[in-house]
Amino acid sequence: MEPLITLKDIGRKYVIGTEIIHALKSVTLTIKKGEFVALMGPSGSGKSTLMNILGCLDTPTKGEYILNGIDVSHMTDNELAEVRNTEIGFVFQTFNLLPRNTALDNVALPLVYAGINKENRQARAKKSLENVGLGNRMDHKPNELSGGQRQRVAVARALINNPSIILADEPTGNLDTKTSIEIMGLVEDIHARGNTIILVTHEEDIALHAHRIVRMRDGLVENDYANPNIQKVDRNSPVLKEFVEVPAKEGNVK
Repeated sequence: MEPLITLKDIGRKYVIGTEIIHALKSVTLTIKKGEFVALMGPSGSGKSTLMNILGCLDTPTKGEYILNGIDVSHMTDNELAEVRNTEIGFVFQTFNLLPRNTALDNVALPLVYAGINKENRQARAKKSLENVGLGNRMDHKPNELSGGQRQRVAVARALINNPSIILADEPTGNLDTKTSIEIMGLVEDIHARGNTIILVTHEEDIALHAHRIVRMRDGLVENDYANPNIQKVDRNSPVLKEFVEVPAKEGNVK
């Protein structure tokens, strides 16, 4: 079976005035379908640049990127946008929800770009919200939801097009400890269904939920190894049980 992602000698440089910044020097990496990979690295390591290339938000200066059999290395912005909408589901630290739209409309948004009619959009968005436990929050706007609920909306939106990859950029970065546990439990559930997940994080305890860890430094892959100590969310823990069983009141933002 061909890898879902193949990076060969990927490099990315930026010209700032007279200075050339090599954000990525040479990255060669393969990721198989169904893997759960954590991408880690300190500031300036190239982690964010690599994430942007993996997410088709940017193109490499050199090298080859094959995503699900498609060479996306030198695509135009419009071509990349189409690939993003069909192949990649994004979950961001800041949620990136439209504030005036309901949860249902936020989740349905990628289907608008895909040209799906309104009836089908809403049916699929409703099912996606139910799958992340928000069937009773569909008509709520982001400011009427807790941080954890907003991230669940973002996850439902990421899954709406059945993408090849879920790319989660610091998904617990703006959340408290209890909510982070809840979201990581949801990420584990998504992976258990067969989804490929790339989790970008600087938090060691969050990275330990992944089955494979890739560490970046100075624009290179410093280390790439199977996680020997995979952490799982304890579904019976008092912290998680208390959080799940006492939902936020309407309009109450945690």
